[in-house]
Amino acid sequence: MGTQGGYQTPGPRIARATGVTDGSGNVTFTWPAGTFTTPPVVTFAVAAGAGFRSARIAANSATSTTVNVLAAAGVTLLGIGVLAAGVPASGVTVHAAAFGV
Repeated sequence: MGTQGGYQTPGPRIARATGVTDGSGNVTFTWPAGTFTTPPVVTFAVAAGAGFRSARIAANSATSTTVNVLAAAGVTLLGIGVLAAGVPASGVTVHAAAFGV
């Protein structure tokens, strides 16, 4: 008597989260325990707001990811628009999606 079976490769692990930056412009997403065994690939979006915002991943591990957001106001100098120095943006909503295998 023979046996038959099929194997399906597990799909990628995916986690999503939304958070709000603190006074230092940081938001840390803590991924559910055991979701990732290595640092995941993380994409994120920053909610719209006044001025220019820049965001970057400040830290990434299998258990958490920290995103840092800076805000800069536009300044006109001699008729040319330039950006002022970035300062930590608090209260900014950040949406993140993490993908791992």
